[in-house]
Amino acid sequence: MGGPGDPPEGTPEGAPGGAEDEYRSVVFDESFVRAARLQEYSARERMTDHTPAVRRRPPLRRGLSRQALILVLLIAVAFGTAIYMGVRHPYQTPQAQQSVEPLRMTVIPLAPQGKVPGATDPEYLYAHSPAAQFSVGAEGIPLPAVRRTAHFSDSQVVAALTTAKDYIVESSLYPEVLTGGQVHPVRALLHADQLDQFDQSFEHPAADGRHASTGWLIRFDPARAELADQKIRVQGSLRATEVDSSTLEVTADHTFVYALRPTGSGAKAPASLFTVRRELQFRFDRDDLRLHQTKLMVSYLQAGPLSCAEDSTNHLRPLLAGQTAKAGGPSGTDPYATGSATALCGSLAASAEPKV
Repeated sequence: MGGPGDPPEGTPEGAPGGAEDEYRSVVFDESFVRAARLQEYSARERMTDHTPAVRRRPPLRRGLSRQALILVLLIAVAFGTAIYMGVRHPYQTPQAQQSVEPLRMTVIPLAPQGKVPGATDPEYLYAHSPAAQFSVGAEGIPLPAVRRTAHFSDSQVVAALTTAKDYIVESSLYPEVLTGGQVHPVRALLHADQLDQFDQSFEHPAADGRHASTGWLIRFDPARAELADQKIRVQGSLRATEVDSSTLEVTADHTFVYALRPTGSGAKAPASLFTVRRELQFRFDRDDLRLHQTKLMVSYLQAGPLSCAEDSTNHLRPLLAGQTAKAGGPSGTDPYATGSATALCGSLAASAEPKV
């Protein structure tokens, strides 16, 4: 048997001393192992002497972080600033801050000097009247040649003229407005600041130069007259001028001629002509042009044949074929009453009536 240091199988053949000689320099003997001092590092010592394998995560905090709070605060400040600037813009023009002036209106009835002429054929009446060469409907309201102004482009001037024309058509030629009592097509074209005055003029009409329904539009008393011919004759003009750097003004001057007959009388009843001279003044700022709306500043109307003794504030009550004006003038004017308009009435010239 081999010695204590020999392998169980003995020393390999062909080598002096076998593997013991080859690894003698690196193999510790039993006395060295027993004399060695073993020491195991604690967990704290291992963490101190060696870099941790993973990075520590910061402890979770409840609620929003400081950065999130600052971001929310900045958003709130920006939003509040935007609202403030929208309500009170530092560069807002004085015209935009001013309220819209109320419409000033004048309605003058024209009384006939005798009986109102009539005929069963409206075309015959037109052909024998000063309206013989007038155009029919909206064709009698042509747009003028357009030129840009110092502060408004060609397209903006066209927009102002077109809106004014639309107002004239809706308030003077639309059958449902003339005899049907509709007002919405006209109201939809007005600036919002004039709607209260408009509504009050129809709910509580008054001859005060501010609240006559007939100052806003033309409408006949449906219990008295109806259209005998839908082809209303029109002639007139439109003109656009610049008032200032932020305002365009359109002046309209048109004459309308209507063929009327008594309500419910049928086509065989004689018709008569009713003439309206209407002058309107419109104003537009850039918002009005964009929104297709207008401010009506002045309305001046002459209409006949009418009786001066009848009220023309809410409806026009035409004198029809064969009728004469009632005796008496317009209602009295009190010079001591403030805020009231002067009662006016004129005489319809014989040359303005058809020759039949």
